[in-house]
Amino acid sequence: MHTKIVATLGPASLNPETMRAMVRHGVRIFRLNFSHSDAAYFEPAIRIIRGLEGEFGVPLTALGDLCGPKTRIGEVADSPRNVGKGEYLLLGLPDERPDPARDERVFVSLDVPELLAGLRVGMAVNLSDGLLQFHVTREIKADRLYEIEAQNAGLLSSNKGIAFPGKHHPMPALTPKDIKDLHEGLDVGVDALAISFVQGANDVLMTKEEIKKHGVWVPVISKLERQNAVDNLDSILKITDAVMVARGDLGLECPIPQLPILQKRIIRACRHAQRPVIVATQMLLSMVKNPIPTRAESTDVANAILDGADCVMLSEETAVGDYPVETVKVMREISDNALEYYLERIQAPYAPKREKNPGKFVAYSACLVAENLESKAIVCHTISGTNPRLTASRRPRQAIYALTPDPRVMRFLNFAWGVKPRVLEGTDTDYMALVESFVSSCPDFAPGEPVVITAGRPTPGNDTPGTNEIKIYYK
Repeated sequence: MHTKIVATLGPASLNPETMRAMVRHGVRIFRLNFSHSDAAYFEPAIRIIRGLEGEFGVPLTALGDLCGPKTRIGEVADSPRNVGKGEYLLLGLPDERPDPARDERVFVSLDVPELLAGLRVGMAVNLSDGLLQFHVTREIKADRLYEIEAQNAGLLSSNKGIAFPGKHHPMPALTPKDIKDLHEGLDVGVDALAISFVQGANDVLMTKEEIKKHGVWVPVISKLERQNAVDNLDSILKITDAVMVARGDLGLECPIPQLPILQKRIIRACRHAQRPVIVATQMLLSMVKNPIPTRAESTDVANAILDGADCVMLSEETAVGDYPVETVKVMREISDNALEYYLERIQAPYAPKREKNPGKFVAYSACLVAENLESKAIVCHTISGTNPRLTASRRPRQAIYALTPDPRVMRFLNFAWGVKPRVLEGTDTDYMALVESFVSSCPDFAPGEPVVITAGRPTPGNDTPGTNEIKIYYK
């Protein structure tokens, strides 16, 4: 199981029987959506996750997904109402609403001054989840009230999301609710945190500082939902622990015809940066109500896997759908079939670029040895998780067993392609000996079967060498 499945928990799946069946069919990460609930609501689910972890003998990760500053318009008079192409509307702060007797244009209120700050003539505005697109035609009151022209016809309803493609918003990624959810989520045991509407590296830094205040470490997953995040991807990848391609909101910020190529570019950039990447939104959406997916959905999931995604995510399908377990099973079957072709297509582990990165070349060398030896697995010792992530970025056909003394790192490595993380018991600093002991006792390996081991061994000139040793070990 190389590509990991993320399943969102909700009313349809928040029970031990359904969660157990989803784990049996391949779910390793459960998403807890804080947009609709709080930590207290999810605390029983985390207890179930820990119980299933012990029952199945595999690590399971509880991912807390913070809501972020998603913004919605206010009440629209006579909602829902049709808007015609070329029609002019007003967009502004609530206290700028004109007298309807003197101005008959539809007024769209937005109670977030930061979003209107810097809005100028010619900029794009999307309403109704992107189905209605506008351009700003006039500044009536700068940063407070604007005239916008509809570029297409459609239905306008109250309390729908609004987007300003390409515009920078002077708002932090964490709202007061997010900060509260972050700390309460850590209290009840979430293993990772996803932050919404990231615009740049500073949003990730802010989140990491907030986690540090709690006195713990958990990985941060940056959700790419704004064009600004795509533009700042390189700087985000330097500091984030993982990335989510959140295609729903990203599709509101960028032209939909560009979205498939954006997905491929982001996945490729993440692999080169050794950052796990999740592809999310509407992957098997029809299975909310139907027991089988559409042909297009099946192809979409397969293409994400062929692009090299580490994880694929289910949202409404498992949170509120009628067939949560069946949906997971279908995704697993699509993944297994796509993986076979993916490995056939790449033929050999990816070679690193010409760069000074000894760790990456050690990982690549281990993959080459495993391929030549036809080894069943590559077994990595790791403290921080870097070694198995470097190995996974080469995309070997062998499973990667990641052995770490840190349960937090173990659960983080659930996001990485092809990695089977395990906690390594023992205090011996001879890491190679610890790994050999694991292989000898692990029932996954038959006597006489070869595995490739990578580990670090201190030398007189370097007490903390990182991964500096590759070994062929026969059980």
